[in-house]
Amino acid sequence: MAAGEAMEKSEWEKMLDGELYMAYTPKHLEERSKSRRLQRVFNESSAEETETRNQILKEWFGSCSDDTVVEPPLYVDYGVNIHVGKNFYANFDCVILDCGRVSIGDNVKFGPKVQLYTASHPLEAHERNKGPELAFSITIGDNCWLGGGCIVCPGVTIGENTTIGAGSVVTKNIPANVVAVGNPARVLKQLALPPPT
Repeated sequence: MAAGEAMEKSEWEKMLDGELYMAYTPKHLEERSKSRRLQRVFNESSAEETETRNQILKEWFGSCSDDTVVEPPLYVDYGVNIHVGKNFYANFDCVILDCGRVSIGDNVKFGPKVQLYTASHPLEAHERNKGPELAFSITIGDNCWLGGGCIVCPGVTIGENTTIGAGSVVTKNIPANVVAVGNPARVLKQLALPPPT
């Protein structure tokens, strides 16, 4: 490579940088295969196997703490792009499409069937039909609660201490310390600031 010449990004790097990418490279296939194997073992585990479940999550996710609790079944694309803070709880049947980075803060709770979608596609059919995909990161701040059936769309940030009502579709950023509900989710109520620690 000539001096000053930029190295070409891999399709995996493009995916994480929010650029158009092709999802069927050897790296993508290998990571999805590993994820499906861990997903199967995790989802078939029994309620008594809490330590086993935690070990699987530590292998599956990019990062998580010892006190992470996820109720099976859980469905994810890769797992390695999911980063979870302390005291995370996800109820049954959640979906996390982590083509982009998913960052979840401390003390976050998910109701059943919460879905996080970083995955996207070109809007124009002629571009979409060529096969490239897109991904945009999702960030959820500390102390958030997402009610059952919430959908969080690509590129969304939810501020700390916020509650999202059950069944909401979050299409845009939601600020800290609010209750947001609806489709699309809108701020319904401002919450009091938490007391200083």
